[in-house]
Amino acid sequence: MFELKPLSPKAVPRALEKAERYRLLNEPVEAESIARDVLALDPANQKALIMLLLALTDQFATGRGDTEEARALLPRLEGSYERSYYAGIICERRARAHYERRSHGSNFMAYDLFRQAMECYEAAEALRPAGNDDAVLRWNTCARILTRDSDLRPEPQEERVELPLE
Repeated sequence: MFELKPLSPKAVPRALEKAERYRLLNEPVEAESIARDVLALDPANQKALIMLLLALTDQFATGRGDTEEARALLPRLEGSYERSYYAGIICERRARAHYERRSHGSNFMAYDLFRQAMECYEAAEALRPAGNDDAVLRWNTCARILTRDSDLRPEPQEERVELPLE
């Protein structure tokens, strides 16, 4: 098809600034593209890995964005805190996407994903650098959403009744 044009190494900082602006403008496809260009040049660039992960998760609400690709980026993040925190972001954004769809059973799926996100944020909280309460803020957001919306609840477990053989 098309052969992509490579970035010059000196262009990386400006490219990442542009990607952040595109995310803020709710244009995650553009941010994703820029992150991929940076990663083509520097596969271990932590800012670009995080940018790609966030751009992919920004697209969950529209039914786009690849959950598996976002998860596959986690082991490439250098710190345990970052891996836990961004695992929480993936779960939380998937939860929001499921809940916004309001299809049959989506509230149960959203509940489970919010709880998974909270577990990831708790793990990140234990590893956080001094002065960084981002995981606490995200955990509190999830807790408030679950507390506020009574439709978000665990899926009821059906009781199994043993019928007599006779």
